[in-house]
Amino acid sequence: MGIRALPARQIGMKGVLPMNSQIKKGILDLCVLALLEKGDSYGYDLAGNLARKVEVADGTVYPILRKLASEGVVSTYLQESQNGPPRKYYHLTEAGRNKLNAERDEWIKFCGEVNDILSKETGGKADE
Repeated sequence: MGIRALPARQIGMKGVLPMNSQIKKGILDLCVLALLEKGDSYGYDLAGNLARKVEVADGTVYPILRKLASEGVVSTYLQESQNGPPRKYYHLTEAGRNKLNAERDEWIKFCGEVNDILSKETGGKADE
């Protein structure tokens, strides 16, 4: 059981998936944590990587990063930049890794259950 891809015609401009804002709001923290799992990054880069996959408004990522930092799941540090002032980088903490793993498992399970409900093959009937 995997997450099913949408037909190409349902994908918006630039291959970015448009989504109901209430659904998206609940999952963006997890997406940011998953991006940071791949390596430390600065806010603008994180925003760009996220925007390449999910339609997000400008400025959406920074409040998420502040919230995650206040929760202790990401830490920050400054690093010199060749292109201007130092950049604030974000790093996934051990607590962040634990949160990511737990929420990723929960999300995958949830998607599988929703897919089962929405599936044309099962006629929307839940397995018993």
